[in-house]
Amino acid sequence: MSAKANSLKEEGNKHFQDGDYQTAEMLYGKAIQQDSQNPKLFTNRAMTRLRLQSWEPCIDDCLRSIELDKTNNMKGYYYLALAQLALHHPNEALNSAMTAYHECLKTNNSSTRNVSQLVLQAKKDKWEAKERERIRRRSALLAELEEELKRKMGTELRKVDIMCEGREETSDAREERKEVEHTWRRKIEELRSVFAIADAGLQEREVPDYMIDNISFCVMHDPVMTKNGRSYERSTILEHLRRSSTDPLTRDPLTIADLRPNLALKQACAEFLEKNGWAVDY
Repeated sequence: MSAKANSLKEEGNKHFQDGDYQTAEMLYGKAIQQDSQNPKLFTNRAMTRLRLQSWEPCIDDCLRSIELDKTNNMKGYYYLALAQLALHHPNEALNSAMTAYHECLKTNNSSTRNVSQLVLQAKKDKWEAKERERIRRRSALLAELEEELKRKMGTELRKVDIMCEGREETSDAREERKEVEHTWRRKIEELRSVFAIADAGLQEREVPDYMIDNISFCVMHDPVMTKNGRSYERSTILEHLRRSSTDPLTRDPLTIADLRPNLALKQACAEFLEKNGWAVDY
């Protein structure tokens, strides 16, 4: 980085720390003019644009930073995922967050826990988008079926009216109309009950105990297993091992080298979260 670009970046850092994000953004932009091939300058400005909620410009900076450095750019992918979530693009955000997560694991980055939480948030947002679409389709289908039942009720009522046409309305005719209306309205209520029961089945709110991390008490998405067979969320056990060299539950000696991926549990958690995105906040 040129001396001029570095001076502008340092000045931008000071304004960022003071909460003057607009000036920081301007200074980072000037630094980029001095050194347009430095990926870190773009991530600095992207971070500032996140604070300014300038989502699209933030994404542009992240993509440019990643273009300049694809293999060691956790921050570029992390900020990109945050901006994509803000713009309600959970699928893209999940891909970006997962890339940032893997970058953290390669370097044992201290931000692994935060990035792991972002992965879960992206999964939750992805599920919520699917759920909104399901509810929209469910409502449209229920309305369509109700209209069809009401149409058939109307057809039968018209038949009763035609049979009684030209005659003075009798109690038998009134009873027949009531019976037709009652029959079809009962069918409509039964239809609504079927949809309500289906919704209740989809809204069960319980996470199996074996999917819960014993450190954070959150649902796991990347579980690892210790020598004694206990499973923890990777990011939380790594954070624990930075402070202690023992298993948090058994107090047996434990190192990072002792951890192994629990692939079966990881697959089970992934399938569960795909259908139950609410579990992120369990």
